[in-house]
Amino acid sequence: MAEEQWCSIHSEDAFMLFNSHPEGLSQEEAEIRLARDGYNEVSSKQEHGSVYRFFKQFASPLIYLLLIAAAITFYLELYVDAIVILLVVLANAIIGFIQEGKAQHALESLSKLLVPEARVLRGGISNMLPSRELVVGDVVLLEAGDRVPADLRLFYVKNLRADESILTGESVPVEKNTAAIDTGCASFGDQKNVSFAGTLINQGLGRGIVVATGNATQIGRISEFIRESKEISTPLLRKLSRMSVVLSVVIVAIASLTFAIGLLRGYDTVEIFMASVSLAVAVIPEGLPAVITISMAIGVNRMAAKNTIIRTVPAVETLGSATVICTDKTGTLTKNQMTVTQVYAAGKLYDVTGTGYLPEGEFLLDGSRTDPANDNALMETLKAGALCNDASFRGVDNIDGDPTEGALLISGLKAGKFYLPREDIVPFEPEERFMATLHKKEDGSKVIYVKGSPEKILSMCVSQFDGQRTGPVDTQGVSHAAEQMASDALRVLGMAYKDVPADVERIEAEDIGDLIFVGLQGMMDPPRDGVMEAVANCKLAGIRVIMITGDHLRTAYAIATKIGIETEGALSGKDIEEMSDEHLGQRLGSVSVFARTSPEDKLRIVKILKEMGEVVAVTGDGINDAPALKTADIGIAMGLTGTEVAKEASNMVLADDNFSSIVSAIEEGRDVYSKIQKILLWTLPTNGGQGLLIVLAVILGLTLPLVPLQILWLNTVTAIGLGVPITMEPKERGILKRPPRPPSEPILISLIKRRVIFVSLLIVAGAYLTFFMKLDSNMENLDAARTVALNTIVFFQIFYLFNSKSLHEYVFRDLLSNKFMLLGIAIVLFLQLVITYEPTINSVFSTAPILAADWLMIILVSSTVFFLIEFEKYLYKKGYLS
Repeated sequence: MAEEQWCSIHSEDAFMLFNSHPEGLSQEEAEIRLARDGYNEVSSKQEHGSVYRFFKQFASPLIYLLLIAAAITFYLELYVDAIVILLVVLANAIIGFIQEGKAQHALESLSKLLVPEARVLRGGISNMLPSRELVVGDVVLLEAGDRVPADLRLFYVKNLRADESILTGESVPVEKNTAAIDTGCASFGDQKNVSFAGTLINQGLGRGIVVATGNATQIGRISEFIRESKEISTPLLRKLSRMSVVLSVVIVAIASLTFAIGLLRGYDTVEIFMASVSLAVAVIPEGLPAVITISMAIGVNRMAAKNTIIRTVPAVETLGSATVICTDKTGTLTKNQMTVTQVYAAGKLYDVTGTGYLPEGEFLLDGSRTDPANDNALMETLKAGALCNDASFRGVDNIDGDPTEGALLISGLKAGKFYLPREDIVPFEPEERFMATLHKKEDGSKVIYVKGSPEKILSMCVSQFDGQRTGPVDTQGVSHAAEQMASDALRVLGMAYKDVPADVERIEAEDIGDLIFVGLQGMMDPPRDGVMEAVANCKLAGIRVIMITGDHLRTAYAIATKIGIETEGALSGKDIEEMSDEHLGQRLGSVSVFARTSPEDKLRIVKILKEMGEVVAVTGDGINDAPALKTADIGIAMGLTGTEVAKEASNMVLADDNFSSIVSAIEEGRDVYSKIQKILLWTLPTNGGQGLLIVLAVILGLTLPLVPLQILWLNTVTAIGLGVPITMEPKERGILKRPPRPPSEPILISLIKRRVIFVSLLIVAGAYLTFFMKLDSNMENLDAARTVALNTIVFFQIFYLFNSKSLHEYVFRDLLSNKFMLLGIAIVLFLQLVITYEPTINSVFSTAPILAADWLMIILVSSTVFFLIEFEKYLYKKGYLS
């Protein structure tokens, strides 16, 4: 029988299906079944060895080109440069290897939740057995503190409550029972008669029949989702990969064409081969991967300062490109601390300020502050909630016990301290729906305080306290108040009391009657401070927020409305299951609240959003969130409340569990992408200009203005000295107010392509101009002419570097804002002086000293790029260019 069917049959029938006697399976029967059916243990099997996964990281066209460049530099005996290129390749491989290993770690963390031992009835004897030896049909005994070893259909419970937050994400313990569920089992939260593997029993006793073990359990299924989920490449990596393929094809084609043309024009074979090699060296952006990695690493550090820990470096950029954030409710949008927000007493409805487990707040009546001490009915309602209570206040915003009782205790502490010695208790039973405690008053008399569901409390009351005296119960008024509070997604409990003689020492459930009603308390898990502003900022940034939670539909919708999430209604997990992917995709266009969802539902929503072209970020803290976290473009786990499974499946972790931190991280992510575009904006035109210089020389039969060693010098020195400082550029203003770039937008936008062509041609023209102005007719000063051309290209790169501080904005105001850029320029200029005037270096790189007049010519020619690009920005702003 499938596990989902177990919750819909009666506990007696479930028991009889596997057990003909109440002692459970005999040891012999269990061993036979174990041997026959086997045990599907949650494990972390590696599909490929670590060595294979490491070498797989080299399978990239750009990496191939870098390896070719390394081989060429070795051939040219430039060993230091070759080692630098190989280190870049190695660093990228290590980063990819670490990324790919995160799914492995997620499964290992999941396996740690397997319970080592369980108490099992076999052959009429209770034994502690290893959980891996459990088989379907075993009877497992549960008590407070136990972690459930397998999925169990409960057939006996005594005040049993379980913490299922690792599956549902909801922190309120679930009251378990044995009743069959006629309406089916749409979600974990509705399966009250099943205890799930990995969840924690925090109160009561129970017995259950094992209905699933290992991979067949809900946790096991989630592990399968994690294992089957493909490692998702980030949008940036996909775009860079496409760009590297195109770049590789272009470089190979141009180099081959240059070699062929050279042979046809009668060039010496060795000479034209070296020219083609120098062309390839010129065009390949050796430093590009390193500079992009540095840019991301800087973003990682900045995000860490804002409580966002990045686990995989490319996630920095991905977050900045997110168009949708699918977020959990409890603990992310809300505080995960139940708080009493309304109290009804004597016909009046009070608002209670303050959130969480700090006893700080006020009581407001019609917006005006009121002192609870002056309102006897209010005080009695708060006293009943605080005394009929098993929670305890630990201080520093923390309580021990059930969150609901913690909320009642804190609301009482906001009015003062209530203490009457407790002498007996009737524990809460799901079937009875109330709890009662017996207390001794200061005068020696005794009182019973009772709390429970409003309907149950009203049914046991014979009168109502109005603050001065008792009178008839206003059933209609109380019911209306309870409905009004519930419609605001509050969890409502009724409070009552009963004076009893001093000689009463024990109370039983049947003694609880003829009560005096005092009031209602309504509580909720309130929104976090700043979350409304964060959701508003997401809207401003063009990012849609979708809530996916395991909580009740009405609660989820009320919270979403309160914090500003725009939605046309809400859908439950059951609604989702009944929809086709096409229909669900249509509803996703307008519905932003999904409640009572399963891991399958969340995963399905994420997949459909991605198919719709969205860049999806997903937050989560429980095991149930792990598959969606891994499948999303970026998974965001909670650092404080998140399980290790969720963290290992994620790309980043929120150290403070606060949704507001995501918005700050998005701003940093957008800044990282902006810097990457600036890196490409500067690198590609400058490298393109060097390559075009060689191509034209071969095609036109001209003397090469640069030799291969000089080109490699350019690529090495300027890539580090000028390329790296771009990553230190200050954040541009208003970056969060820009809409997300379209997911389909190529990384090489039209502006960058236009700049590549224009700046490359400008560099070629300027370099040839200065080269031939310096070169005499008999070519006796060829080295000096090449030195002029070399320095001309460097100065073009320096002036163009200032243009690249912004794609569209003028740079005059912020010309000197980047101190690292100024330092890099100073270092590059110093090195150019060394290669120009140091005799030993001259002999190695075929350079020669040049005159002061040559420097003036170089500066005048190369500075033209700065003014022309700023004029292009003017034309763009005026709408003449797109």
